[in-house]
Amino acid sequence: MTTGFLLAQATVVLLGTGTPNPDPDRSGPGVAVVVNGTAYVVDAGAGIMRRAAAASARHQLPGLAAKAIGTVLLTHLHSDHTIGLADVIHTGWVLEREEPLRLFGPPGTVAMAEHLTEAYRADIENRTTGLQPHTTNGWRVAATEITPGVVLRDANVTITAFAVPHDGWALSYGYRFEGAGRVIVISGDTRPTEAIVSACNGCDVLVHEVYSTTGFATRPPAWQRYHADAHTSTAELADIARRARPKLLVLYHQLYWGTDDDGLIRELRAAGYDGPVISAADLMQFP
Repeated sequence: MTTGFLLAQATVVLLGTGTPNPDPDRSGPGVAVVVNGTAYVVDAGAGIMRRAAAASARHQLPGLAAKAIGTVLLTHLHSDHTIGLADVIHTGWVLEREEPLRLFGPPGTVAMAEHLTEAYRADIENRTTGLQPHTTNGWRVAATEITPGVVLRDANVTITAFAVPHDGWALSYGYRFEGAGRVIVISGDTRPTEAIVSACNGCDVLVHEVYSTTGFATRPPAWQRYHADAHTSTAELADIARRARPKLLVLYHQLYWGTDDDGLIRELRAAGYDGPVISAADLMQFP
């Protein structure tokens, strides 16, 4: 689903829908909410800046140009959700981002930002002391470790973090965006939780991770224990979505295990969800 972008509008772009499993067709997890031309990016999976460049061109969204991406929110610190963070920091700067990147996330976010800056110290020193034109502060990161509640409010949007249960993390987050008359909720990685139902509550778009209920039965017991604690099945998501009542349910971070997009939707239907749903691919836009 693709439309041109209008001002005074909020739109969702799936920059990456993948998992830790390398897939040439799916970059790592990353969702952009673009409100009044400004992009707010949730998670920074592998390939995120290339996908952002593609989305900027395809959907005519200058807010997704590399130097324009100025705000990133992390759901949690698993590598598949953060491995592209160095790319966001340094590529944005090389392409002339002027202000420090604003980074929000759970405990450990500040240390991650500091370590990524230090890891690229030689690059920073070369670019700031050599002949290459550069901005003064674009390589810096203004990192904030957040607690549940409103984490950012500006002229475009109010962003609220809510805690979700995922794989033993002390804090893992989903995010609710309110702006331009729309409400958009992004689950992050989570097992089933009432927090999604409360955050959405009739929202315009719910972007939710999912795995195949049918495929789950084929997984080894150790992986079944992990996935049951860390993620949400199609059957579980059907129950959540029935009660959350999104105007559109968007599946991402899909674990197929032998099925496909149509198969995931069939599983949701079989479990009793009859609302609008799309299983997303990279670069899809939902206005």
